[in-house]
Amino acid sequence: MEMIHVRLVSPADLTPRAVGLLTDDRYVFNLVVLAELAHNPDGDAIECDILAGAANAVLRGLRELELDRRGSIVIEPVEMAFSGTAAEAEQQQLGALAHAPVWEEVEARIRADGTYLPSFYVYLVIAGVIGAVGIITNSQILIVAAMVVGPEYGAITSVALGIDRGNATRIRQGLFALTGGFLLAILVTLLFSWAVRALDFQPRAFELGFRPVSTLIDAPNAFSVVVAVLAGIVGIMSLTQARTSALLGVFISVTTIPAAADIGVSCAFSSWSEARGSLIQLLLNIVLLIVVGVLMIRFQRAVWRRIGRRDGRAGSG
Repeated sequence: MEMIHVRLVSPADLTPRAVGLLTDDRYVFNLVVLAELAHNPDGDAIECDILAGAANAVLRGLRELELDRRGSIVIEPVEMAFSGTAAEAEQQQLGALAHAPVWEEVEARIRADGTYLPSFYVYLVIAGVIGAVGIITNSQILIVAAMVVGPEYGAITSVALGIDRGNATRIRQGLFALTGGFLLAILVTLLFSWAVRALDFQPRAFELGFRPVSTLIDAPNAFSVVVAVLAGIVGIMSLTQARTSALLGVFISVTTIPAAADIGVSCAFSSWSEARGSLIQLLLNIVLLIVVGVLMIRFQRAVWRRIGRRDGRAGSG
C-alpha cells in the first residue's frame, strides 16, 4: 500500500475549508486536527494520510486554498501502514492510479538535486580526474566510476523541469552550473594530464596511440544518440517512480563526465581531433538528456491524467 503523510499548518480562517476538503475525500485517512497548537507559522495543526495515487488531486486542492503560502504543507513518505480500509480503497477503487507518481514529491526531489553547493563542483572535478586516469590507463572500470561520481544529471533534470514549468531562473541556474562545472572539470583534467605528460607517467600503449577507451568516447555516432535518448527516458521514469537502481543505471550510461575528461586529456596530449569529438559527444548528451527529460515529464503527466479521467476516480498531476 502506497501512502504519504501530510502535515499542515492552517490559518484559522482556512481550517474549516481545508478540513472539509480532506474529510470529503475518500482516499484521506487518519485525519487529526489540533486547533491553535502550531507555531511558526501560527495556526491549526492538521495531519492525515493519503493514498499516493489520489494525492495529486488533494494536494492541488490544498494549494488552491493557498495553504502553501499562508500556512505550510509538509509531505512525508509512509514506509509501512496497516489499514484494512485504506487497503480496500486502494485495491477496489483506485485501480491503476494506485501507482501514480505524487508530482509534488517528484518535483521537490528534482528541485533538491538542482541545488548547486560547492560540493557539486568538487564532485565534477573529482569525477573528471578519475575519468582522465581511466582514459590514460585504458581502464573502463574507472570510466564507470567517474560516471557514478558525477552529479550532473541532477542539474540536467532541474533544467528540464525549469523548461517544463517555464521557470527561467531554474533554467539559468542549471545551465550556469553545468557550464561552469564542466569547464572547471576540463581545466583541472587538462592540468592533471599535462602533469602526467610532463613527468612521463603515461603508459607506453597510450603514448603509442593505443587508446580504446578514448576512441569509444570521442567518436559520437547514431548509437550515442540512441543511448542518450534511452537514458533520458529511464532517468525521468526512475525519478517519478522512485527507482534508485534504475537511476544508477542512467549515471553509468551517459557519456558526459568521460567526454569532459577526454577533452582535457586530448588537449594535454595535443590530440585536437579527439578533443573536438569529445566536445561534440558532451554537448550531444547534455542537449538530448534535457530535451528527452522535458518530453518525458510532459508525457507522463498526460498519461496519468488520461488514466485519471478514464477511471473517473482521482486526478493525477
